Amino acid sequence: MRRLFVSMMILITVCFSLLAQPAGETTAETVRVAALKGPTAMGLVQLMDESEKGAVNGNEYEFSIVASPSEMTPMLVLGDVDIVALPANLASVIWNNTDGAIKVLAVNTLGVLYIVERGDSVNSVYDLEGRTVYSSGKGSTPEYSLSYILEQAGIADSVAVEWKSEHAECVAALMSDENALALLPQPFVTTAMMQNSEIRVALDLNDAWDEVSPESSLITGVIVARTDFINEHPEAVEAFLESYKVSTDFANENVDEAAALVGKYDIVPEAVARIALPQCNIVCITGDEMKSDLSRYLEVLYSANSASTGGALPADEFYY
Repeated sequence: MRRLFVSMMILITVCFSLLAQPAGETTAETVRVAALKGPTAMGLVQLMDESEKGAVNGNEYEFSIVASPSEMTPMLVLGDVDIVALPANLASVIWNNTDGAIKVLAVNTLGVLYIVERGDSVNSVYDLEGRTVYSSGKGSTPEYSLSYILEQAGIADSVAVEWKSEHAECVAALMSDENALALLPQPFVTTAMMQNSEIRVALDLNDAWDEVSPESSLITGVIVARTDFINEHPEAVEAFLESYKVSTDFANENVDEAAALVGKYDIVPEAVARIALPQCNIVCITGDEMKSDLSRYLEVLYSANSASTGGALPADEFYY
């Protein structure tokens, strides 16, 4: 009798649990996402905000915003994150050094680099001749992009580039030397201009790149995912890409609201984001267009300096 009672209670419990879960409903997949402070994270803010309210398109999210690309590699290799926004050339380096442990899902940021100065002496890439440029980002997109532009313009030997460890050091050097120039990314350009009204944007590196390499586009950032995660959770990856496209559209079309969220998540101050967002070139380019644009960009980098892509160009499997 007692066994019968226990069996009936178990059956009732199972029935109630089945009734509580609607037919066809599955448990949401947890997706761990990391991005750098700056434009690569700005495109995520709408998704970050929506995810606080619950699952988005079947995924639950855990977000990490980090300060340096050097933090990204161990997070990926150790499997501490699933999806990461990082510099385009770093994605190629990681792919080559890990036997294809990641794949690129999307291009998420086009060129965000600008030459700034105090004054009005630079209006084209050729005006950089004989000048000193202060920059941070040695060994990554700023160095490779600037070097390629200077070499293609034929003025590499006449431009002195002094590398600093932080963007703030570049601004300080610019302010102490009235003849100097600084290479800065958004939103740090806006921060510098808000701090000192003498600073102006002299040259958009997108335009300079187009002048010397019209067959390719300057690409700053991409979204990658661990290959194992893609194979194990293909539906979660597709759901992320759908949600990320919505989020990037929101950032571009609703600047004030997006800026408030950028400030909320401590990416950059809201006032800075409100001015910088339209210049951050946030995109979500996927599929064949992504492969075409990114492969041409990496070919340019590789031809100029093979170390920039990890010693080789990635194979087709690199592209999702």
